[in-house]
Amino acid sequence: MTCPSCGAALAPGARFCEGCGAPVGTADAAPAPVAPASADHPLGDAPISAPTRKPAGTLPDPPAPAGRRPCTECGGEVGPDLYCVECGTKAPSERDHFEEQPAPWVAGVCDKAIRKNRNEDAMALLAGAEPGSRAVLIVMDGVSNSIDSDVASLAGARAAREVLRVPLPAGMGTPESRDAAVRKVMAAAAAAANTAIVAVTDPDSPNPASATFTAAVLEGRRITWANVGDSRCYWVPDAGTAVQLTTDDSLAQAQIAEGIAREVAESGPQAHAITKWLGRDSEDFVPSVGTLDVAEPGWLLACSDGLWNYASTPEEMHTQVRAAATADPLALAGALVAFANAAGGHDNITAAVARVDLGQNDQTPTPAPAGTSGGEPSDG
Repeated sequence: MTCPSCGAALAPGARFCEGCGAPVGTADAAPAPVAPASADHPLGDAPISAPTRKPAGTLPDPPAPAGRRPCTECGGEVGPDLYCVECGTKAPSERDHFEEQPAPWVAGVCDKAIRKNRNEDAMALLAGAEPGSRAVLIVMDGVSNSIDSDVASLAGARAAREVLRVPLPAGMGTPESRDAAVRKVMAAAAAAANTAIVAVTDPDSPNPASATFTAAVLEGRRITWANVGDSRCYWVPDAGTAVQLTTDDSLAQAQIAEGIAREVAESGPQAHAITKWLGRDSEDFVPSVGTLDVAEPGWLLACSDGLWNYASTPEEMHTQVRAAATADPLALAGALVAFANAAGGHDNITAAVARVDLGQNDQTPTPAPAGTSGGEPSDG
């Protein structure tokens, strides 16, 4: 070590130069600047109190699809260019048709439909391993006359899925408290979907991406749903009366509320004009929320209007579920999509289902929020 002032040799640990008296070693080396977190950092700009591990009750992601994709024509392998390496047939893109099955009792199919050029529907599913334990079904329908709605709907569905990954809150122990807490979580899921849509929307777009939103959460015997737009949730029991859980935000629904027959309102020129949606130009994306405690086995169904166009009433949807004649969720979702395509396939089709088989080991939910009783749905 040498003195920075006069160059004289310094003893180890010296704080002053014995030659010139200049102080040395008093200033600590300046710390290296900390690089700002990158945009893809796992915590991003999360607060310091962000959890470091997943909370108990968190549902896992659906399993990744198998590596080999079979050709629908010959059964050969579809290559990375989407052409079969055996017969040369071009396969549809995975965005045009995809399936999810997070557990054997929950599945969904999302399809472009035969009359559409691209698939603007999207879905995101979660499920616990134990049948009937907990499932999340999210379906979003990108508005076809908006730009990049196919990208936006998928981003929105996956963002909402993350909010609903953990169990719904129980509140402070009263039905009213739980009802308020659940509404807050469902609103947060819709808000997360809305934020994701805005994030993938060109800020200069004159026609920004937008989408409908419907989500259903099954916890034991209790179904909780949220809705913005005209995608729907149904409860379809095996033997009882089917119920449309959600209420559309649409001009057709407004006409129905005024006394116009459903078949007339839903076949009019503005049948699918929606009054609420998610997206940059949305003025209200707070969802309607409701709950239903079920008392018999059946199916929870979330779907886009590409399906219910052809089976709008709960009775008609019940007929199609029974016509599928299957207890396999993936087969049922596929059968419902096939039915809609056979009926015309004029719009993208999504069907996501969860099987509810009630038994002695079923979970017992907390008391239903005020206004819910004996299997009758209640909108929040």
